[in-house]
Order: sequence, then C-alpha cells, then structure tokens
Amino acid sequence: MPGLDPATPARRRIMHLDMDAFFAAVELRRRPELRGQPMVVGGRGDPSRRGVVSTCTYEARVYGIHSGMALRTAARLCPDAVFLPVDMAAYREASEAVFRHLYRVTPVIQAVGLDEAYLDVSDRAGDAVALARALKKSIREDTGLVASVGIGPNRLLAKIASDLEKPDGLTCLGPDDLEDRVWPLNARVLHGVGPKTGARLAGLGIETVGDLARTPLTTLGSEFSERHARALHDAAHGRDERPVQSQRVRKSIGRERTFQTDCRSSARLAWEAEQMLTEVHTRLCQRHLLARTVTVKIRYRDFTTHTRSQSLTGPTDDFATLAQTTRACLYAHRLHRAVRLLGVQLAGLEDSHPEPARP
Repeated sequence: MPGLDPATPARRRIMHLDMDAFFAAVELRRRPELRGQPMVVGGRGDPSRRGVVSTCTYEARVYGIHSGMALRTAARLCPDAVFLPVDMAAYREASEAVFRHLYRVTPVIQAVGLDEAYLDVSDRAGDAVALARALKKSIREDTGLVASVGIGPNRLLAKIASDLEKPDGLTCLGPDDLEDRVWPLNARVLHGVGPKTGARLAGLGIETVGDLARTPLTTLGSEFSERHARALHDAAHGRDERPVQSQRVRKSIGRERTFQTDCRSSARLAWEAEQMLTEVHTRLCQRHLLARTVTVKIRYRDFTTHTRSQSLTGPTDDFATLAQTTRACLYAHRLHRAVRLLGVQLAGLEDSHPEPARP
C-alpha cells in the first residue's frame, strides 16, 4: 500500500493539540450552570444584531450550528441556545495557561491561533501516547479545559488524528492506518483542500481521500497545476515534510468591524479606520514587529467585498506613517455606497528585534 515518503525519518513524531470548543469551554468554566445546554459564543452575544459564531458547545452543534455562521441563523436553528459575547482577554489568558504546559513538553512548538498547536516530540524519550496522555491530564487538572491530541509521523496525519475522536480524543495515525482510517474520509480533511479545491475535485468524481489517492497524477494535472496536483497526490498518500516552525512570524495582524447599521459617512469610516489602526498598532508593538503593507477592506450592503493595499518602502512601526497609508487605502475605495463591514490589516511583518526566550 502506498504510504509515507521513504525520505521521512522513521523517528519523527509530531503531536497536534486542539482544545475542544475552546471559547465555549472557557465560558463554561466560569458559568458551570450552563453545562449541558446549547451555547453559542459570537459577536456581542446578541443574535438580533449582526455577528458570526466564533464557537459553540457540542450540544449546539447537533442543531447544525458551526463557526462562521451568522448569529441570526444560529438563533433560528436553536431558539433556546444561550448566546454569549466574545471575551478575547479571557481566552488569551486561558491560552497562555495551556501553552505553559506545552512548553514543558518541548520548545519546538508551532502555535495555530489561541487553541491549537503542533509539537515536535521526536527528541523526547518514551512513548508518545503516554506523553500525550500526561499532557492532556496536566492541562485539565490545571485549567479545567479539555484537549484532543493527534499523533503522527508528520503534521498532516497528526492534524487528521486529532479530529477523529473529538472531544477529549487521543489518536495515533501511521502509514499502516491510511487505507482503513484516512482514505474513507472526505478529501476536505487534507491540508490545502478548501471549498474551491474540494469542488474542483468533486468535478473529477473525487469525494474521499481514497478517491484522490487512486486518481492518477495525469488526471489531476488536467484540472490543477503540476505543483498543486503533486501536493494533492502526496497528501492523499500521507506524505508531508513541513517542519514544525517554532519561530514563525505572523503573516498579518488585523481588525474588522461589522456595523449594526450600514455606514454611508466617509468621515465616520475614516474615524473608525483610525481606531482600528490604533488597536492593531498596539498589538504590532507588543509583539515587537514591523509592518510593510497596509490593507483596508470594505464589504458593501450587497456583500461584495473589495480590498485596497499599499506597500511602504520599508517595514515600520511608525504610527503616523501607517495612519497616512491607511487613509490613502480607505479613500481609494468608493465610499458613497452603504458599507456593511470595514477592516484594517498590517502585513509583511518582520521582527524588530529577537523574540524573548520562551519559558
């Protein structure tokens, strides 16, 4: 059976840790009376206002509610659900507590948001399952939060494994598990297969990972570039050589706001954009980063979305320079139309000086 690339070291062991319904779990920790009830976290916690679901409890998911769904839609699906506002300060504090446990296991960690990370434990002695079980136990005892962990010889299989037995899962996947446990899964579980790629694969009659694994490269090449076809083919056979990048710099920092009432005032949009930039600039400085590109995003009433970007001559954290560029990007839009959403993003980020050592 086709398996992992022979070049992949046999000793490589990767963990993928994913906190279960993280935002909701943090809320339940301080509101234990809500346990067992369908609960939705998103926006300002008011389903009558604009906003989207950030996360929800497993009791809410049985109604079809999921992340990214409009709060109003979630309320229609489950009128009895409890809706709570997003509290990022609380979630960041909980995330820091969780990551302290991860760094006791290994310094080779790649964070993926507040509630998810890859750990390279190849150099740790002992059984990886025992190590993962001890990690899950220490997180739960210290924080009251539950994690699912997947273990594999690469990031791809570790990530798939962590999703297989949620919540509170601990799953291993290796080359011998591909045919029985991975190939029956929908192709969307693979890294790099989003809605658009999934639709294109479906057009070729490919629904599962196994379908993709059995499809000749020449067939994939008729729909995708040679590089993309090869990447899809490799993923379907469990091949993934991406390292765990412990010192990765974030690609961008941004802030968006959906207006409760569509905005037609260019002066107000300019004021809102500067307020967003102030917040984003604070985060930029806290992380000791410099930005090279400014982007302003606008979504109109009909949901059409446009972005305007401008790159600077060099990376900077100078607020005046970034503010001037933000205004230029904003006024490059057509502002006489009703605006539903406004966003400001700083990208092309670079370290301004080396990051302090992790605990």
